[in-house]
Amino acid sequence: MALTTHHPPPVPPGPARNRTGRHAGARRRRRRRATALLYVLPALLPYTLFAVLPALHTAYLSLFDWDGVTLPSFTGFANYRKVFSDPQLRAAAWHAGALVLFFSALPIFIGLVSAAIAARRSGRRGTAAVRTLLFLPQVVPLVAVAIIWRWVYAEDGTLNQLLRAVGLGRFADSWLGSFTWSLPAVGLIGTWVVAGLCMVLFLSGTQRIDQEIYEAARMDGAGPVREFWSITVPLLRPEIAVALSITVIAALSSFDLIYITTGGGPGNSTVVPGILIYRLAFGGGQVGLASALAVVLTAVISIAVLVINRLAREAP
Repeated sequence: MALTTHHPPPVPPGPARNRTGRHAGARRRRRRRATALLYVLPALLPYTLFAVLPALHTAYLSLFDWDGVTLPSFTGFANYRKVFSDPQLRAAAWHAGALVLFFSALPIFIGLVSAAIAARRSGRRGTAAVRTLLFLPQVVPLVAVAIIWRWVYAEDGTLNQLLRAVGLGRFADSWLGSFTWSLPAVGLIGTWVVAGLCMVLFLSGTQRIDQEIYEAARMDGAGPVREFWSITVPLLRPEIAVALSITVIAALSSFDLIYITTGGGPGNSTVVPGILIYRLAFGGGQVGLASALAVVLTAVISIAVLVINRLAREAP
């Protein structure tokens, strides 16, 4: 009887085995990417349809002179040159820059001070009610906020009645109809709306600050003001960057609040890029110029947010 000998399968040499392992790893990575893409697809698809494609179409329209009805004519970058040279467009940009002071600087300062005070008074009676009142403007629709403040700023509104009641009637004015005060009046509405959001954001940030740092500072004789500037503000830098990004976007892209309160007037004293885009596209028959302004506004907001986040990361 003949005996048969079974030999093990040949083992590939070292480099071939390494190539086989690399190919298997690449297949696993491709499979993981495909699985991840399937999870992202339900959100990516509507985002592409309703955000990316309209943005690309807006950039395309910005290269044409088009009134929205007749055939467009290609003008290249002429609309962009007009954006940077037209005095009315430059004025709108200045107004948006002024609103950054009211929508960003003031709310962040108020939010930081409110959060520091609320953190020191945590657990005491009335603190939760104050936090709720400060955050309340965030849950009220902006349209309702604008209508309420139109009543407050009216000639016979709450503000002028209050001034007359305390003997300061000579300062009463038609605030939203004044060339001097309309922009600050609208800006203060933005401050009122955004300050509560900043306060809640900073208050959540104070929860992660080690209380031993405050105790050590107090043992060294630091008072509330020194604690605020030396501990609270530096350690809340990530939250400040987030708040700055949100509020700068709100200031530069503001539309509904100004449209309802002043409509951009009196004259053009409160016109901002958002209002101007609406007027040019739907009232002035200059869709190409409105698209160019929208593209520039988007670029400015994106650059501002990138710079803010870059500075926040690089700050010591």
